Amino acid sequence: MSPAKPKGPSLATLAIHGGRDQHRAGDPVVEPLVQSVNHLQALGTADGLKYTRYGNTPNAARVQKRLALLDGAEASVVLSSGMGATACAMLALLRPGDHLLSSMYIYGGTHRLFLEEFAEMGIEVTLVDPFDPQAFRKRIRKKTRAIFVESPVNPTCRVIDLRPIAQLTQREGLALVVDSTFASPINLRPIELGADVVIHSATKYLNGHHDVLAGVVSGSRSYIDKVLQKEMLWGQTPDPFALWLLERGMKTLDVRVTRANASAMVIAEWAASRPEFKRVHYPGLAAHEDHTVATETLDGFGGMLALELVGGGKAADRFLRRLRLVTHAPSLGGVDTLVCEPRYTSHAKMTVAERVRIGIPDGFLRLSIGLEDVQDLIADLERALK
Repeated sequence: MSPAKPKGPSLATLAIHGGRDQHRAGDPVVEPLVQSVNHLQALGTADGLKYTRYGNTPNAARVQKRLALLDGAEASVVLSSGMGATACAMLALLRPGDHLLSSMYIYGGTHRLFLEEFAEMGIEVTLVDPFDPQAFRKRIRKKTRAIFVESPVNPTCRVIDLRPIAQLTQREGLALVVDSTFASPINLRPIELGADVVIHSATKYLNGHHDVLAGVVSGSRSYIDKVLQKEMLWGQTPDPFALWLLERGMKTLDVRVTRANASAMVIAEWAASRPEFKRVHYPGLAAHEDHTVATETLDGFGGMLALELVGGGKAADRFLRRLRLVTHAPSLGGVDTLVCEPRYTSHAKMTVAERVRIGIPDGFLRLSIGLEDVQDLIADLERALK
C-alpha cells in the first residue's frame, strides 16, 4: 500500500474544490474565465501587479493552488507545456558546470533536452539504470546537483522504487525530481515518498480531454519562485483559456483515472492470454517485474499499458490498420483510447539499438485507455488481431 494520505478532504474533493475561495450568494458555480492579459495596477507601488506572463492572474492562481494540494506540495506553477515544465524545473536547479544524474528510461523529448540542449549549456548529464540498486550512488560527483527519474516510465510502464533514491538524495543533499505524468496525483504523489520536485505534463491526465497543452511543476515555495522566474523570462506561461480548460478537466480527474485503472487491468489480463502478443507491459499484472513495487507505492496501476506483437513492426502495421474504435494518435491520458508506436512518436529520434536498449523494440505499441466501455475496446483489439 502507498503511504497514508494526510487528513483532510480527499483527492476527489480537492480536484473539484481545492484552492477555491469561499462561495457567497450570487457567485457563479463555475469559476469564470478571466481572459484579460493585464489588470489594473495600484498607483505608486509594484505590489499586487497582475499580468498573465507572471503566472498570477485569477485562473492561474486558483488552479496552481489546487495542483499544490493534489501533489502535497507547498506550491505549484503551471507552464505552457510539459517540456516547458521539465526545462524550467531543471534550469531552476542547474547551472553551467553542474552535473545531473538521470534515469535512462525517460521520455524522448526529455532525452534530447538533457543530452543535446543541456550539453550546449555546459550541464553534464549521466544516464543510469534506475533498476540497479547502486547505479545512482556510484555515479555521484562533487558537482552533481540532482537526480531525475520518470515513473511510471513512458512507454514501457516500468515502476521505479522512489524510496531508496529519496534516501540517497536526502543523505547527499541532492534534489530528487520525478516526472509523474503517467500516474497523476490520483495514483502517485512522489513528495510523500521523499521527492523534492514533481513534474506533470498537464496535457495528459490532469486535463484529460486532448484539448489543452500545459505542464506543471510542484515543490517548495522558494523553489517554485525560481521556476516562476524561468517561466516568465522564457515565455512559458499558458493562456488564461488553457488554464480555465485545465481547471475544468481536473474536476473529473479522480473518476477518469479510477475508470482508466480498472479498464486497463481488464485489457491487460485479456492481452496476456493472447498468443499474438509477445509481451504485455502493465504493472498490475502479477508477472510484471515491478508488480511488488507498484503495489507498495501506487494507489492504482494506471491507464497506460504497452503490447509487443509477435511479428514485430509488420505485425504492428497490420494491427493498427484494422482498428476502428481505438484511435491511432500520440499523447495520452484523455477520455479517448489512443494507441501509438513510440518508434514513430516519442522516441523517433533514437536509433533502433537505443530503443531496444530501453525496452522499445519494433512491434511495441503504447495504449492509453480512455473511458469507452472496456468490452467494446477489447472487441476492437480482438478484431484487429484476426
